[in-house]
Amino acid sequence: MRGAARTRATVQSRAQLPEVTISEDGEVRFLHLGTEWIQGSMLIDSPFDIELEYVQRMMAWLLFVDPDTVPKRRALQLGLGSAALTKFCYKKLRMDTTTFEINPQVLAVCRQWFKLPADGPRLRVVLGDAGEAIRQPEHAARYDALQVDLYDHEAAAPVLDSADFYRDCRGVLTDEGAMTVNLFGRDASYEASLRSICEAFGDESVWAFRPTREGNTIVLALRTPQHPTRMALLERAEEIQTRWNLPAVKWLRLFKPVLAKT
Repeated sequence: MRGAARTRATVQSRAQLPEVTISEDGEVRFLHLGTEWIQGSMLIDSPFDIELEYVQRMMAWLLFVDPDTVPKRRALQLGLGSAALTKFCYKKLRMDTTTFEINPQVLAVCRQWFKLPADGPRLRVVLGDAGEAIRQPEHAARYDALQVDLYDHEAAAPVLDSADFYRDCRGVLTDEGAMTVNLFGRDASYEASLRSICEAFGDESVWAFRPTREGNTIVLALRTPQHPTRMALLERAEEIQTRWNLPAVKWLRLFKPVLAKT
């Protein structure tokens, strides 16, 4: 179950972008980019919930902020996918939410089939190259939550994955901001990706989940290092679970600073 978006070294032209298709399996609708790989999903009867486990874990930045401040914060997604994160941040968390997506078909399908609301004062989806967009001055130090899920139709490894790219990601975060990124913990590229993130953010700022059964590993990197106590994390996780119905208490069994991993 893998992410959304672009090429490895250079941007795909619009003519090269894969065809977007959808499928359904009972209560769940899936988005595909020209292959059988699942690029996102939606519970048909609960379109603003997050269905996939690894996508839920992309919300782990909530462990590091006061829940009462969340609606006052800004979220940015790189890669729209099936719009699960964009919809959750906008509808459930009531955040100002921006997404960068290169494929206009993905945006059109999300609006038609995945209940993505129209743009408005708190929601905007920008068509364009995410790697270029985040370097624009207006995005510097603007976002409290940055969620990165950039995969092309082959879904082999992140298409933007260098230390320079992750430094650009760090640059869009506020002092209390955090980035979560979808990687593949059982693929050879995972260790290289993790090294690039640590180079950009510093080892002391980086946390990681164990891989899901499918092999997705969510890595979190804080703009400013935090190391809350286990009890503080548990209290925060219980509040997240109560407010937003995310399995945050379970996260704590699977989520550690990378410096604690041996």
